[in-house]
Amino acid sequence: MSETHNRLIREKSPYLLQHAGNPVDWYPWGEQAFEKAVKENKPVFLSIGYSTCHWCHVMAHESFEDVEVARLMNETFVSIKVDREERPDIDGVYMTVCQMMTGSGGWPLTIVMTSERKPFFAATYIPKESRYGRMGMLELVPTLARVWTEKKDEIKRVSEEAVAAVRDQQRVSTGSLSSGPRGILDETVLTNARKGLYRSFDEQFGGFGNAPKFPTVSHLLFLLRYWKKTGDEGALHMVKKTLTSMRIGGIYDHIGFGFHRYSTDQNWLVPHFEKMLYDQALLLLAFTEAWQATGEKEYADTALEVAEYVCSSLTSPEGGFYCAEDADSEGEEGRFYLWEMAELERALTEEELDLAKKLFSLERNGNYFDEVVRDRNGKNIIHLKEPLDEAAKAHRMTPDELGARIGMLRQKLFTRRETRIHPHKDDKVLTDWNGLMIAALAAVARILGDERCLAAAQRACAFILENLRGGDGRLFHRYRDGERAVPGTLDDYAFLTWGLLELYETTFDGSFLERALEFTDILISHFWDGEAGGLFFTADDSEEVLLRRKDLYDGAVPSGNSVALLSLFKLGRMTGEAVLLESCEKLLRTWSDTVKRAPIGHTFFLLAADFQVGTSYEIVVVGKKEEEDTRAMLDSIRSHYLPCKVVILKDPDEDQNGQTGSVGTVSGLGSKNAILPPRVSRHVRENGMIGGKATCYVCTNYECMPPMTDVEQILAALKLTTVGPHPAAAASSYQ
Repeated sequence: MSETHNRLIREKSPYLLQHAGNPVDWYPWGEQAFEKAVKENKPVFLSIGYSTCHWCHVMAHESFEDVEVARLMNETFVSIKVDREERPDIDGVYMTVCQMMTGSGGWPLTIVMTSERKPFFAATYIPKESRYGRMGMLELVPTLARVWTEKKDEIKRVSEEAVAAVRDQQRVSTGSLSSGPRGILDETVLTNARKGLYRSFDEQFGGFGNAPKFPTVSHLLFLLRYWKKTGDEGALHMVKKTLTSMRIGGIYDHIGFGFHRYSTDQNWLVPHFEKMLYDQALLLLAFTEAWQATGEKEYADTALEVAEYVCSSLTSPEGGFYCAEDADSEGEEGRFYLWEMAELERALTEEELDLAKKLFSLERNGNYFDEVVRDRNGKNIIHLKEPLDEAAKAHRMTPDELGARIGMLRQKLFTRRETRIHPHKDDKVLTDWNGLMIAALAAVARILGDERCLAAAQRACAFILENLRGGDGRLFHRYRDGERAVPGTLDDYAFLTWGLLELYETTFDGSFLERALEFTDILISHFWDGEAGGLFFTADDSEEVLLRRKDLYDGAVPSGNSVALLSLFKLGRMTGEAVLLESCEKLLRTWSDTVKRAPIGHTFFLLAADFQVGTSYEIVVVGKKEEEDTRAMLDSIRSHYLPCKVVILKDPDEDQNGQTGSVGTVSGLGSKNAILPPRVSRHVRENGMIGGKATCYVCTNYECMPPMTDVEQILAALKLTTVGPHPAAAASSYQ
């Protein structure tokens, strides 16, 4: 620590390093801070945020960089900074505390607690001086100092009640306070979720609820599956309306691609401009699946554009994916993305500008009302007034012709925008968020035939396995600047396993399946709650912060329990192992009452549960990867939207012990052979080719059909049409 820096200068987190020059005497989370609090009889001021958080920046500039506020804090507290992305275990517990104490939550998260880590005050953003009905730091800190000195009994009572309330909530959420047996989910809960989503659906602009409006991708993935299961066109309409409205709105970066975090208004025009890796991953999946379900080109185009953004802007030289890009640049939110008319006039020809004005609703005074300055401040958000096909009709062009014109405009504006000062990029590599992106890119590669996406997914997977896995096979959560740190969480194991399964189904490289099984074994061994059921967020040998919490809520990111359930179903069907199948059943029963009470809060869990509730398929193709009949069979299956399935490719030369005459045992990561791990069920290994042709074996609801060699017969057995692949899926993506 130097005279101009506090202890955070030694940390790797970009968020903590942003505060290393503050006059606040910050500590990172650790025993040193809590020992100081005990020794000096001070409360602990815990501030949690992340490096691309706009209001975190505001509070930092107003208060943590202010000498007077810092003096008060240093006199009163031992102050700790935590990066919520680096330590989601700490953030998750204290965010729950904040929501229970205040009725809301968000970042920056502010907690004041005892040296025993028990909270007695919670808030989010706090201004320097009292305003907006909020007590400011200059008034709040002396008030808390007096409370600490004069009302110790009150502090003890409040902090004990807060901890007890969080523990009770955990027990209630898993049904462990219920005296009766827990039920199982059925079709009714799926229908109730669909009804709940319809009630909150915005028919005019798409999406759910009012402003601020978030992507809520789990809702969309669930609705696609509900439509597939029931033929409910209303469910499909909600998906299409939402995706199309987001794609043409300002929440989408039409110049550099990728989606911003959320829309501050109802009609997707004015975004909060930060870009998060997990949003890109989940929206990639939604647009890709929507294309597979509908064949509408705009969805495939959007998916490939988002993938381009991720590969070009959020990928490290070593292959891992970075966390996020900030909303702010040069001290102003959205500055990098907004356009004044004078700059557009310099960048475009008169003819191009005329077209841009019409397409993007550009105005000299600005095309949106800035709520902060209460004025049209001359800034424009690039967005489309209407979908491309409708705009093409208005301009008497074909969609391809207009798309080409827009592409030329975009390239000119992109080149000019690149000269601006870019927003800060958080270059941490997180295992869980990388797992989501690996899953998404592998799905894009398989469904859209994009080899660049497959290569990116494989590189990222190799990076994680090489740099974020210890010698004992256990995962770490965060990598930055050559250092891995923080023991892996439930989300790390669950999301990476999902990515590995998607890679397996795309490449049929058995090593991906082998790793997925290894990480699932660790999940069951170290995260399973043997008393109340479900999976804890942290391992049994990780630091316990107040309590070991369990989450199921599917918010911006699906819960680890939900994603784990999806993988357990798939691996259970592939291996037939009792422990995996029983874990699926236990997870369903553990959370069934919670899901029934609030189905729209658990839509990813429901799409995973649909493997058990609805019709699902186990498909085994026996054939050589490189042979035309095998490839045709796999392509025909892949070209259709059939989410509740597992697909296994078996090499006909592989014996029942996982050996071939020429290759040997399970391959290293990324090899091109299709040898299955030994744990894949015996009945799969016993399947063979018929008449020397690629042969497909289909089982559903524990009943197996006769083997098939005819593609149309296979599609009929899967209740699919015999229409050929969509044009964009012409290229096979497996190797």
